[in-house]
Amino acid sequence: MSSAKTVLISGASIAGPALALWLHRYGFAPTVVEKAPALRTGGYKVDLRGGAIEICARMGILDEVRARSTDMAGGSYVDSRGRTIGELPAEIFGGREEGDDEIMRGDLARILYERTRDDVEYLFGDSIASLTEDADGGGVTVTFDSGTVRRFDLVVGADGLHSHTRRLVFGEERRFRQHLGAYISIFSAPNRLGLTRWETYHARPHKLVSVYATAGEQAGTAKNCFVFASPAELPYDHRDSAAQQRLLTEAFAGDDWEIPALLADAAGAEDFYFDSIALIRMDRWSRGRVVLLGDAAHCASPASGQGTGLALTGAYVLAGELAAAGGDHERAFAAYERVMRPGVELNQRFAASFAKEMAVSSRWKIALRMFMVRTLPKTPWKNLIAKKIRDDIQRAANAVPLKEYGAAPAAAAGMTPASATAV
Repeated sequence: MSSAKTVLISGASIAGPALALWLHRYGFAPTVVEKAPALRTGGYKVDLRGGAIEICARMGILDEVRARSTDMAGGSYVDSRGRTIGELPAEIFGGREEGDDEIMRGDLARILYERTRDDVEYLFGDSIASLTEDADGGGVTVTFDSGTVRRFDLVVGADGLHSHTRRLVFGEERRFRQHLGAYISIFSAPNRLGLTRWETYHARPHKLVSVYATAGEQAGTAKNCFVFASPAELPYDHRDSAAQQRLLTEAFAGDDWEIPALLADAAGAEDFYFDSIALIRMDRWSRGRVVLLGDAAHCASPASGQGTGLALTGAYVLAGELAAAGGDHERAFAAYERVMRPGVELNQRFAASFAKEMAVSSRWKIALRMFMVRTLPKTPWKNLIAKKIRDDIQRAANAVPLKEYGAAPAAAAGMTPASATAV
């Protein structure tokens, strides 16, 4: 089995650049292709807990992550008149242990890109049109949308829930997607509520709206987040923002509080996001010399709160196993799945359960939740309740064991990273 050297990574969000960082350290030559014309720095706040924090430390980016922390102070629930029903401090609201942190997805993407841009080839404004593994299994010939044809030793699909790489190699998305009964939309908007390091929630039957402004948010800017239940999947093109905005408006039509004004801001948002809360479940994550990473392989959905953590962990494990196997992809891919799959499945079970709690079905369930939010800070057993919440989250955040990986045998022997060959 020949050792892999050149690796094409599709996707420049979190998993792709993180993998590129590790591969370069191990002596591989990674290339990252991204269909967007430039780095996408929008997105929502993401949790970094347990193993993900340790990986950031091993990558050498933890200080930068800390410097860009959202530094949220807490959150509150309000009624339809905007009156505060109850509020909780960040340590309870976020279910965090000491050392955990939170960062905007775009800030983390930029940190990873800045750390890799001088050592890794980035191809923005392009994507994979087709890929064909050699008859002898010795490499993969890739044709890009731009018309360029190149050959790589390995290809990694790190291109998200709607992975184009997965579709090319494994088939249509619907074979692997499990809809969890709800949709989510997030976008930047004017800070209508005047929030500072705070998140405000408003719950209605089958719906949840939140608005937050982080420490690093631009002055006068906030993030609007909408969640609504939909047992059946809605027909729409995930690339058609106008159609998605119509679906969102229809789902919240007639609702009061600040909802009409918050919805109106969607039309002008450059970072508008709308998607199903869904899982990706696959029997295997690799075929031949192509392997999937992060959401492309095993999306755990926003309901898990661990998507970014799993992306960082998967990148660390995949690169480490390739290094340990000296570039033997068959050994490495098998080991990567053995290490990752139990933790992924635990997080997906967690997500499937929690998704039902994101947009509860009745007023009495909302009332019960509001009662708990209002009374928890005053109860003598609040620390025990908070600990139970943290323990469940930490179990998910540390579900993948972090092995210590040494340098790849080829890298240790002085393997020189090589650019992919043009065909």
